[in-house]
Amino acid sequence: MTLENNGEAANGPLGDRLKPVLQQLTAATGESSDIAIRRVTLDQSEGEMLYEGAVVFVEGFTKPEPMIHTLLRLGQSERRFAAPRELLAYYAERVVSEGEVMWLHTWEELLDALLSGHSIVLLDHCPFAIAVGTQDIKARNVEEPNVQSVVRGPREGFTEVLSWNLSMLRRKLASPEMRVEKLKLGKRTRTDTAVVYMTGIADEQVVSEVRRRMRTIDIDGVLESNYIEEFIQDEQITPFPTIYNTERPDTIVANLLEGRVAILVDGTPFALIVPALFTQFFQSSEDYYQRSDFSSLIRMLRFGAFLLALLTPSFYIAITTFHQEMLPTTLLYSLASQRQGVPFPAFVEAAIMEVTFEILREASVRMPRTIGQSMSIVGTLVIGQAAVEAGLVSAAMVIVVSITAISNFVLPAFNIGIAVRMIRFALMLLAASFGLYGVFLGFIGIMLHLASLQSFGVPYMAPMAPFVRPDQKDTLYRVPIPRMFRRPKSLKPQDVIREKKV
Repeated sequence: MTLENNGEAANGPLGDRLKPVLQQLTAATGESSDIAIRRVTLDQSEGEMLYEGAVVFVEGFTKPEPMIHTLLRLGQSERRFAAPRELLAYYAERVVSEGEVMWLHTWEELLDALLSGHSIVLLDHCPFAIAVGTQDIKARNVEEPNVQSVVRGPREGFTEVLSWNLSMLRRKLASPEMRVEKLKLGKRTRTDTAVVYMTGIADEQVVSEVRRRMRTIDIDGVLESNYIEEFIQDEQITPFPTIYNTERPDTIVANLLEGRVAILVDGTPFALIVPALFTQFFQSSEDYYQRSDFSSLIRMLRFGAFLLALLTPSFYIAITTFHQEMLPTTLLYSLASQRQGVPFPAFVEAAIMEVTFEILREASVRMPRTIGQSMSIVGTLVIGQAAVEAGLVSAAMVIVVSITAISNFVLPAFNIGIAVRMIRFALMLLAASFGLYGVFLGFIGIMLHLASLQSFGVPYMAPMAPFVRPDQKDTLYRVPIPRMFRRPKSLKPQDVIREKKV
């Protein structure tokens, strides 16, 4: 199935004379040196009838040699054709074995097929052309995901080739109910994009809304799935992600079976999933490959790590600045002795350490892998120890920042960790200004903001707000798989039952 793209309309039919068509094609591509034109002559009836033709392709992007040899052998065969269009039609319908064959009648179709890696066959006195799928795709092999790795579970991840990614989904989900709708986005990049869903399960209103938002995208180029994400997300001004992304085929299949819609983009291994719920960012595919009791424990640990990463620095600032009476006397004396030589207030001390750690984190990501990890570990230890010895920060603050950083890494979704890192600084400022009152007010504001968000018509905090009792089986904890016989009610699936009740 194909989605129509609201791009430019077709700019006229092809001519039936070969030479003007090639001249116009050369002019349209600016005489680009990678556009190759191979002229061919098809000899019929021992020289009595010559059909002039050409094969046009992009060098390095296609592999047209077998197709050209087949075309030349057809011209030398004993079969006779009364007109060039008959020869081309017979070649397209009976001879071509390379794969996809498309009929081209307009200049827009021809340029789009050529720049997508097809080989174009043109004949003189023929008002149409054919495009043969001879793409020679050069890409990395299927490998284990780098970001969303698991201890137990599949080791394959998406690549940058859309057709390979769709084939991985088909292999895992061999159901005729899986629908793939393709479209091209980007007026100049013409990036292949696919919308994937399960008919009979996914809510038709969600699927229609995905189609509508995708059609409204008007941009020069789409180079990664985030280009699409920022166009179709419900709320622009929020630190929390309202669209889930993953590079794991098994995660996509699991979400399709729950009634969600996936968006895959050529050129990136990260696919998008909508609607996305807040609790979804604390779930890992490995949760369903381990026992339910262990998975539930780990999932609750993630929620606890989320609160630690969000609130630990602000609580430390508020208590040491405004609420010292809440501390035991021994601990208070210990903290006071540590801060005796520190020249900065607790907020400035925490800000210095947090910013330093963020710099080290980004440096370790951008540096070569061979030295990135060692630099981050050694740099953190050396700078932390040196800062304590120099009296710039206290040892307790180093411990607080370390706990915060480690807790941030526990979160399975990288983008929810980014949201925590952003909000943490705002809470630290509130703690330095108003103490625990400011922290609690900031936390209440975060909860109100989360409750106001939606993702493609589904409340972001579902199934907790609004509270959906049947969906609690897979939120803060996970019940055994035999007891998860219903799909999430919050997603409004058409088919609610996914397994026989036991």
